Amino acid sequence: MTIKRLLTALILLPIVTLIILKGGTLLFACLLGIFSFIGIHEFFCMATPDRTLETWLAATAGTVLVFVPLLDNERILTGTMAALFMTFALLILFRIKNIADAARDMAFTMLAFLYIPFLLMHLVMLRQTSHGTQWLFVVMLVVMTNDSAAYYTGSAFGRHKLYPLVSPNKSIEGALGGVVGSICGTMLAKFTFFSQLSLVDALFTAIFIGILGQTGDLFESLLKRSFGVKDTGTIFPGHGGMLDRLDSILFAGPAMYYYATYFFKG
Repeated sequence: MTIKRLLTALILLPIVTLIILKGGTLLFACLLGIFSFIGIHEFFCMATPDRTLETWLAATAGTVLVFVPLLDNERILTGTMAALFMTFALLILFRIKNIADAARDMAFTMLAFLYIPFLLMHLVMLRQTSHGTQWLFVVMLVVMTNDSAAYYTGSAFGRHKLYPLVSPNKSIEGALGGVVGSICGTMLAKFTFFSQLSLVDALFTAIFIGILGQTGDLFESLLKRSFGVKDTGTIFPGHGGMLDRLDSILFAGPAMYYYATYFFKG
């Protein structure tokens, strides 16, 4: 399993890195669009596995949200959300087989749109900010160092359960180790490719974004346990599904965007 995880990372990470560095915002949005499509499809396969048509339609339509920031118009976002809601409300209205499932299906649909493409589109917005490329790499570093440090610290020293109802294997020691890992990640960014980061920026983003990333991981675990599945999919050998890889990023990305936009003075 460790070898599979390593090989998957060695293939995927250079592709993502190259697109961020050389691809421009449109190509980056296309990459996130692929992630969004797969993620929404995985979500519906867990939530409503018997609704094949709705799954494909939702994955296609919801992914449109990822591209909305490219148009630089807040009204378009509002209109897109309204159009998605009404379209799927009508679809459910006229295709429903069991009326008792109607409210549940609509709730799942809007949760999928808000949880996956709406949160992912903040990474496109982050790419458009000043120092956008550097911020994206900071997010990646925070999430990856947090995840790795939490895993190894928890494996070696984990004694006290963090949230056993949602994720029985996670420990408080692992969570603290993950935050330390995030600090190492932002410090690496500060002293290599992002010198504009102040010490306060590096520490605050490491702690705040690192904790949010862990919360995103817990939220995805909550969904999986609620749906009764171990992994969201099998697309990444050793890693599970797309949502298993995006869980921390989905929470960390928007927070980093708002910090970079409203608090960063560099």
